[in-house]
Amino acid sequence: MRVFEIFTSIQGETSWAGIPCFFIRLAGCNLSCEWCDTPRARDARVGQEQSVGVLVGHYRQSGIRAAMVTGGEPLMQAETPALLASLLEAGAAPALVETNGSFDIGVVPEGAVAVVDVKCPGSGAGGSFLPVNVERLRRTDEVKFAVADREDYEWAKAFMMRHDLAVRCRAVLFSPVFGRLEGRCLAEWMVADRLPARLQIQLHRVLGVP
Repeated sequence: MRVFEIFTSIQGETSWAGIPCFFIRLAGCNLSCEWCDTPRARDARVGQEQSVGVLVGHYRQSGIRAAMVTGGEPLMQAETPALLASLLEAGAAPALVETNGSFDIGVVPEGAVAVVDVKCPGSGAGGSFLPVNVERLRRTDEVKFAVADREDYEWAKAFMMRHDLAVRCRAVLFSPVFGRLEGRCLAEWMVADRLPARLQIQLHRVLGVP
């Protein structure tokens, strides 16, 4: 597998925000979002090749229970499902994979959690979501929207309601794009609309950690 970096930090997003987590960041992405926070990981040629076994060994040595496979776009790499399955076997709880939703999430093994980042129009990658993934979502999965402005918010709200995501998923997360939208503003919109979703602030950015 082509690996950009591995590291330990606080989980900054998802409904598990705040817990210590072991991260495997894979290299390569098929999208070029306006506010990508790891643009260097887009290039599939960066980083180094590591086997599933070596990566799981690093996870075991970390002493941390939670694990996240992120990117880049993890589902670009054919071995990602095997990596997730091996992390589960090694005791990862939760075993998370963060994906942009443009690849079939049906390959994510049972027991792992898909965190699907549906791209709003302001990202420049709107329309990249694979429609079949709505049916692929499981009750344990999560969907998140990075919202840059009111237009993004209204689009994400409509998408959420049209596909009944609050029922389909463990959590629906709305996150203000860092430096573009104040969290308080997004919170006010969500409260006014009685939106059945969770406001997510990128905790790692607040703390200044990876």
